[in-house]
Amino acid sequence: MEPLLGDAVAALAALAAAALSLITIVAHITATKMPNLHRHEEEKFFVNADGKKESIPSIHDPPTKELSVVVPSYNEEDRLALMMDEALDYLEKRQKRDPAFTYEVIVVDDGSKDQTAKVAMKYCKKYGSDKVRVLTLVKNRGKGGAVKMGVFSSRGGKILMADADGATKFSDIEKVEEGLRNLQPWPRQMAIACGSRAHLEQDSITQRSYFRTLLMYGFHFLVWFLCVKEIRDTQCGFKLLTREAASQTFSALHIERWAFDVELLYIAQCLKIPIAEVAVNWTEIDGSKLVPVWSWLQMGRDLLFIRLRYLTGAWRLETSKSN
Repeated sequence: MEPLLGDAVAALAALAAAALSLITIVAHITATKMPNLHRHEEEKFFVNADGKKESIPSIHDPPTKELSVVVPSYNEEDRLALMMDEALDYLEKRQKRDPAFTYEVIVVDDGSKDQTAKVAMKYCKKYGSDKVRVLTLVKNRGKGGAVKMGVFSSRGGKILMADADGATKFSDIEKVEEGLRNLQPWPRQMAIACGSRAHLEQDSITQRSYFRTLLMYGFHFLVWFLCVKEIRDTQCGFKLLTREAASQTFSALHIERWAFDVELLYIAQCLKIPIAEVAVNWTEIDGSKLVPVWSWLQMGRDLLFIRLRYLTGAWRLETSKSN
């Protein structure tokens, strides 16, 4: 009996090793060597409040604003307005208190099929195209791709990623700003502060099914085991980066869909960029584009491929300027 059991264990171990080797080979062969930094001609300008085309700036130019807010938006005509109202009300009041404070909000329409761009343009016309800009992508790139295009088009010394659903209270930007300040002095002017919902995890578990809770824990384990060990909540869409940190990390970013946050933080850790995790107020908003089971499986695959592709050298941390 014991020899048979030993043979079975050995066979399973050999099978697992063969499967891992095959996955590693597939991950390496299918990897796109360089990050996608290409822009279509139509993406090299934005339409201002007067309906005229203006060339977009570059992340490699010196900053001319204190803050850029990048809002990735895909089919968000129903949720975008509430987020924009809250954000712009806060930003305008802050500017009245401190006239030296300057900002811009960049709404990136990620190939939406609804009236997202039209909703965003109303704010451009109301506040002016120096404060609100709408960047329309030719086709859907995914959330990570949309954020990347917005970051590359920004003028701020600090760049905030903020989701279009407004799930995070916008005034909590002060919390992530404090988290960023607490990391000073910033090595090579690079630092990142991540909004976090980790403190709300126990409350969210009581509202989820056992299956979704199992998927959540499985995803968190994979993130910790394969990529990012020091950040409990990598997926919160409320992140503040210094301009140099944004330039370096997004220039090296390959993943353009849901798991892009994980690769972003993995790159930051490899580049030894200091990262703060800051608790923020967060509310579940109806209308999520995340399909529970399928999206989790896609992200799990992406996590494994992130690790294997960097491990095998298919992806290297060689940043390059955007086109």
